Amino acid sequence: MPALASHRKPRSTRPTSPAVGVTTAALAGVTLLSGQSAGAAPAPPKPTVEEVQKKVDDLYRQAGTATQEYNRAKESTDKQRRKVQTMLDEAAKRTESINETRQALGTYAAAQYRTGALSPTAALIFADSPQSYFDQTQLMDRMTARQRSVVGAYETERAAAAKQRAEATKSLQSLTESQKALRTSKQAVQDKLAEARALLSRLTAEEKARLAALERERVAEARRKAAEQARKEAAEAERRRQEEAAREQEQQPTTPAPTPEPPSSGTGDGTYAAKAEKALAFARAQIGKPYVWGATGPSSYDCSGLTQAAWKAAGVDLPRTTWDQVKVGTRVATADLLPGDLVFFYDDISHVGIYIGGGKMIHAPKPGAFVREESIYYMPIYGSVRPA
Repeated sequence: MPALASHRKPRSTRPTSPAVGVTTAALAGVTLLSGQSAGAAPAPPKPTVEEVQKKVDDLYRQAGTATQEYNRAKESTDKQRRKVQTMLDEAAKRTESINETRQALGTYAAAQYRTGALSPTAALIFADSPQSYFDQTQLMDRMTARQRSVVGAYETERAAAAKQRAEATKSLQSLTESQKALRTSKQAVQDKLAEARALLSRLTAEEKARLAALERERVAEARRKAAEQARKEAAEAERRRQEEAAREQEQQPTTPAPTPEPPSSGTGDGTYAAKAEKALAFARAQIGKPYVWGATGPSSYDCSGLTQAAWKAAGVDLPRTTWDQVKVGTRVATADLLPGDLVFFYDDISHVGIYIGGGKMIHAPKPGAFVREESIYYMPIYGSVRPA
């Protein structure tokens, strides 16, 4: 029997679409990732140790500036707070006086009521403007001299109280503004110090060792310059001694030897040297105490708090901030510095130390450090003043 022909269509073999789709998607994904990688910004290079040192120094300087802003705001806040307290005390006394006068007026009103007379005094107590009431009713013609005196005192006290309330409101507004500035400057100090600490915490042990080496080099250079300043000062002192000896020698044949005088301070009298010695004695006694921004002693100091306290021990009142201290006294050149002079640093005058001679000073350096002696050349000098 012949085989029957198959009526089935042959099956065609075609690649499956899903595989092609997956492959295409994968290629597109690779292309997309490659494009993203190519377009992504490269990671910033890690700063060098020298750059970190410069940045940290700058942050400490900015913190010093913010500290002076804080000191100024705190000084203003304290001043406004004292003023407001004084005004509140005065207002309390004035209120007491008004109440006493009101009681006297009440006595007059009660007396008029008992005698059946008109009692305009009672209405006067509650009037907004007693004087206008008098003008309208001509009550003044019917009052005794004593009554007129009491009413006059009452009106005077009321007017003064109103004026004082307006002044107190204005002072309270100033106090609020000072407190706001105080909070802002405090936050600025904290932010700068936190940023500096964060930078230092990211350094490796090797980088920290390198940073310490750079600091030692910096200190050594500052000491070298201080030693040079000390040699110049010693040479100048010797020159003056020889000149004085020569003058005494010339005067010897004709006149008796002059009575020795105390060394001149360079200020025209010996009072500055005496005051400076007291200020320096105080400053030396603070060596080893910690720097704390905003502190004025006795357990810790910031830079201007130390210089202010030192000179106060010598009987000289200095302002609180470096910006105000630099305006006190007489400006002097670095070459003409005397012990006790104030030396200011940086273009923004954010740091100060007290000169001890030989190119050195005593100062409260920065957070984490302690009051110490140091070369005045450790930081860029802005200028110097002789405060007394």
